[in-house]
Amino acid sequence: MAGVKLIVLYPRPKDIEAFEKVYLTEHVPMAVAKLDGKTKIVASKVTASPQGPPAFYRIAEIHFRSMADLQACAASEGGMQTVANAVSISSGGPPVFLIAEEETFTFN
Repeated sequence: MAGVKLIVLYPRPKDIEAFEKVYLTEHVPMAVAKLDGKTKIVASKVTASPQGPPAFYRIAEIHFRSMADLQACAASEGGMQTVANAVSISSGGPPVFLIAEEETFTFN
């Protein structure tokens, strides 16, 4: 089975500097400490879009070995605290949460 991931899409914040500070100094360390079962976290900052101003500012991908691991994490106290924190720091509107199966194609 393909790996699964939780994707969090953060809208452009009202105050980018304030968001970055809390995201990097509080939220990411919380995710690292409290999201049990994760195998990798990828945090991306969206810099541009060919369609104009990007709808999202940051995209976080939290990878898990299985859907069961993701579901267990989401149901845990640490998972619920981290999701609540993601919502509370998102000053540009509520973040969008997605669950996806990942397929990787590698080229040499």
